[in-house]
Amino acid sequence: MNLAIRDIRYHRGRFVLTTIGLGLLLGVVISMGGIYRGLIADALSISRATGADLWVVQQDTSGPFAAISRIPEDIRYRIMAVPGVAEASPLSFQTIQIDRHGKPFRFFLVGHDLNGLGGPPEIIAGRGIRQKHYEMVAARGMKMELGETIRLGLHDYTVVGITGKMVSSSGDPAAYVSLADAQDIQFKYDNDAVRNQRERINARLAGIPALSLPQAKTLRENVAALTESTHTVNTVVARLAAGANLEEVQGRIGRWNHFRAISNEEQTEILAKGMIEKARMQLGLFRLILLIISAVIISLIIYTSTIDKIRVIATLKLIGAQNRVIVGMILQQSLLMGVMAYAIGYGIISLTYDKFPRRVELLAGDLRALFVIVVVICVISSFVGIRKALRVEPAAALGG
Repeated sequence: MNLAIRDIRYHRGRFVLTTIGLGLLLGVVISMGGIYRGLIADALSISRATGADLWVVQQDTSGPFAAISRIPEDIRYRIMAVPGVAEASPLSFQTIQIDRHGKPFRFFLVGHDLNGLGGPPEIIAGRGIRQKHYEMVAARGMKMELGETIRLGLHDYTVVGITGKMVSSSGDPAAYVSLADAQDIQFKYDNDAVRNQRERINARLAGIPALSLPQAKTLRENVAALTESTHTVNTVVARLAAGANLEEVQGRIGRWNHFRAISNEEQTEILAKGMIEKARMQLGLFRLILLIISAVIISLIIYTSTIDKIRVIATLKLIGAQNRVIVGMILQQSLLMGVMAYAIGYGIISLTYDKFPRRVELLAGDLRALFVIVVVICVISSFVGIRKALRVEPAAALGG
């Protein structure tokens, strides 16, 4: 006869309700761990999909994701000429928010060379971008249909393909267009803005009397061309040739003025630690607090359960039951409560994690580690009841 099971059956309602409550707590703990892993996966999704070994950005910045970085598009040709570089492609990134169906619609726009790095990693519906202008591949999270059009800047763009769960570091779904289109959306002025810009240039040049008419005309054209140019990107990514030395390539690019070469490992550290470090600490603190609460609840339940059966324990001692039988009964109840609560929490999160607004990544290693922690908490929490039970005198069975 198992005394722990018999006692649980006798107090079935209390045990079930307590286990369900603990299960909900542990479900929150599991979800927080999954949310943290999801934050990392989101932060690295576009970086990993690019498959680059180096990110060339503006000097003294940690761009293009963690800081503003703007460099000339044609720098790609200088990078491709560096020994050890097999491929280089410019990329443009920007966050866009518009009104769609009467609601705010926010997404992350990636502009890439159609024949280079940085495009959508997979197409799960439709096709990739074939034309240089006005076509878009949208992430599944944007909830757009094939053939749907969206107005960005001065033009309409048609969704020709759907990619997987690609998001920015802030969790916004990603969309892909050609680099030329992304530059137009980000930098090109509308007609009114162009006219205003030209009038400002003319007004400033008119105030310089030393310029002759041909000189003023030439200067006006040059300044207008510079201010209306869209040939700017946020980064140029590079893939190294087989056997190339990463540090040597970084050193060559780093010696140029106004540019910084960030390795993929450094970019991962910037994204995984620098951008979500506070979120990691906050989620970790909440997990610790909830685990402590779970330990307190288990301790209180085991202690009150032990108090309720003081006379039963005294009777067992009176008839000659060994301490290990009593210890085993209390420890088994505690472990059974923790294991069942863990199963309930895991089951709830497994059924609901894909409904969360942010990605939740449930890793087997994290789940195993949490299970071990729950078992340890149950063992430690049972000591309160065990200590009380071992102090019970057999004579208490004969008391009033």
